[in-house]
Amino acid sequence: ALGAIIGAAVGGASGAVIGRQMDKQAEEIAKTVPDAKVERVGEGIVVEFSSNVLFGFDESNISSDAKISLNKLVTVLNTYPETDIEVQGHTDNKGSESYNQTLSVQRANAVTRYLTSAGISSGRLNVKGFGETLPKYENDTEDGRTQNRRVEFLITANEKMKAEAEQDAQN
Repeated sequence: ALGAIIGAAVGGASGAVIGRQMDKQAEEIAKTVPDAKVERVGEGIVVEFSSNVLFGFDESNISSDAKISLNKLVTVLNTYPETDIEVQGHTDNKGSESYNQTLSVQRANAVTRYLTSAGISSGRLNVKGFGETLPKYENDTEDGRTQNRRVEFLITANEKMKAEAEQDAQN
């Protein structure tokens, strides 16, 4: 997540303008979607939904509870249309690497389809599956494996927001 956000960074005065906008958006997400982990990283935001919110074991169908949480996130995302959203799917280490890679993409695609059906422009969305390659939690316990079955959202400034921040920084 950090690498993708750093790659999207602008820096300087423009970065400070974007940072303030991202701070505001992150606060709104944290307040509106209390069951998600929200973290400000560089000039972006990382939002993590764990599998107990989104998916059952070995599943890519979004749960009804997840739809409630995703609807809350959509409300905030629609308030900030000048951001891009990378939807990242992850799995635990049960099963083969190739199977888990496919499952992680299926999870990210399921969330992306849901977001577009809820009104988020598909042009803002990018899908990545990481399979079991980026665990955040220990895979040697059931609790850790459950937490590794997750989807994360990387929210960064799009080109329009970057241009407007550059203009604001010059004024």
